[in-house]
Amino acid sequence: MKPLQPVSGGARIGYGVAFFALFVVLWSVATFGGYVQRLFLADPLTMLREGYSLLVQYGFAFDIGMTIWRVIGGFVLAVVVALPLGILMGAYKPVEAFLEPFVSFARYLPASAFIPLLILWAGIGEAQKLLVIFIGSVFQLILMIAVAVGSIRRDLVDAAYTLGATDTSVVRRVLLPNAAPEIAEIFRLVLGWAWTYVIVAELIGSSSGIGHMITDSQALLNTGQIIFGIIVIGLIGLVSDFLFKAVNQRLFPWAAR
Repeated sequence: MKPLQPVSGGARIGYGVAFFALFVVLWSVATFGGYVQRLFLADPLTMLREGYSLLVQYGFAFDIGMTIWRVIGGFVLAVVVALPLGILMGAYKPVEAFLEPFVSFARYLPASAFIPLLILWAGIGEAQKLLVIFIGSVFQLILMIAVAVGSIRRDLVDAAYTLGATDTSVVRRVLLPNAAPEIAEIFRLVLGWAWTYVIVAELIGSSSGIGHMITDSQALLNTGQIIFGIIVIGLIGLVSDFLFKAVNQRLFPWAAR
């Protein structure tokens, strides 16, 4: 291995599979070997049996669908608000000076702290859960998009003005095309954070979703179901991450790493 030396696609997949295989081996040794009591950590086979039971007997597929819908809904709402505000902040310094102090302040506020207020304002229905994801994502998106747009090379902007471009044309034809690959990567990263917010939202006042299942399983001390729910979240996130990467590489092949 050499610093920053790339690896082939096949080798990358092999390394990733090897890590998961090692993880399962260590997990099996810890549980089947009796080093950890099954009350605190179910073994892999028990986890699979409990997962099958959840899917076949308890309609866990519906819970998975509800959680995915909440993540997508809250994240899309955040993107709709954050994209124009982030572009304006990155392109126009007065707008940045006006909004950045509040955005920087708000992005440090934990979304979970708003849950009591959101329950008062929106009840315990879907609106409350979407708003938790929205609050947890929107301020991160605004600031990161603003940084991506504002870091475009100044000489490109000067060249556009030299060629007679207007202010609007500079934003539309210089800043946005150059920042688009990084903005797409920002969407991919923040979508992963949105998954952490939805589980928090589903832990309180929810009758469906993966977080609701995990709460019920915790009350029954069923660590197999809890671990299965956590693994399902990770698998869905992994698939969405790969899909985002594939789409980004297709849309912006010149920015592929």
